[in-house]
Amino acid sequence: MKTRLICIFSVLLTLFLGAGSLRYIKDFWLFSFTYSFQLHIGITGAVAAIIFFLVLRSRYMLFLLAWAIALSAHATMLRYEFVSPAGEAVTGHPFKLISFNVLGDNYVNGARIADFIARSGADVVYVMEGAPLAPYLARIAEAYPHRIGCMVATETCDLLVFSKYPLEDARFVTLSDLRRDRMAVAKVTAADTTINLVALHVTKPYFDDYHEEELHVASRIMRALQGPLIVGGDFNSSAIAPDMRRFQQRNNLHVSNFEPATWPIEAGHFGIPIDHVFSRMPATMTSLTRLPDAMGSNHYGLEAEFNIQRQ
Repeated sequence: MKTRLICIFSVLLTLFLGAGSLRYIKDFWLFSFTYSFQLHIGITGAVAAIIFFLVLRSRYMLFLLAWAIALSAHATMLRYEFVSPAGEAVTGHPFKLISFNVLGDNYVNGARIADFIARSGADVVYVMEGAPLAPYLARIAEAYPHRIGCMVATETCDLLVFSKYPLEDARFVTLSDLRRDRMAVAKVTAADTTINLVALHVTKPYFDDYHEEELHVASRIMRALQGPLIVGGDFNSSAIAPDMRRFQQRNNLHVSNFEPATWPIEAGHFGIPIDHVFSRMPATMTSLTRLPDAMGSNHYGLEAEFNIQRQ
């Protein structure tokens, strides 16, 4: 009986850790869901290997434990690769951004979210799935008189950008033939410095190759933008996924600290960060925090602060 149990649990745990290691074999969209959960798979596998070893005394579990620890360690290293925590020492003009996927059918909380945005004190707010805010745009406009999205520059009411400053050269970009106007590009001028703004709502990574293709289109546009750059939105993927890492490398994007989990909200701090805010010099992020209340959404929002250096 013990031999049979060892065999069963060894096979199951090997397959589980194998799923978490697929990125080392092939970067393929069908495996994309496991890329974002690599750290979770590694930690869960390590705990399971310890329990199975203590119960079954199988030396093979020690091998699986080492495998799980290696997976966890590499995932942690990947999450720190683009962290640049020196932002507080940089002098410049302070700037605050909020990025929040409010959930497209979250109408019951529309007024509450609108009031939160109006009182947030942010310079700019990115909103994804913004239809619940449509009845309250006039209320938000009292604090943010400048907007694109929801019948301004587009007929869709998914992606919105609210700003205290005039939005210059504002436009929407369709990233793929799956959904339209999922990228917003604009500029604002604050303290005599022009800041490039990019808001994104990227397709889920297990929808064929759309996720990688959309990031590629976004990168092509972003590389043409000169000066400080602030990028945020719902990427539907952790930053450690291979195509997300390429996106950050191509555009020289960084964060100020370990990214907080934003989805699923039921997992709290044990979820994964699929919503992101990045910056490129001379915009230096000084902090990145999660909004404490999801307000009915299935994502937590993010609040990021920056120092913008004059060019």
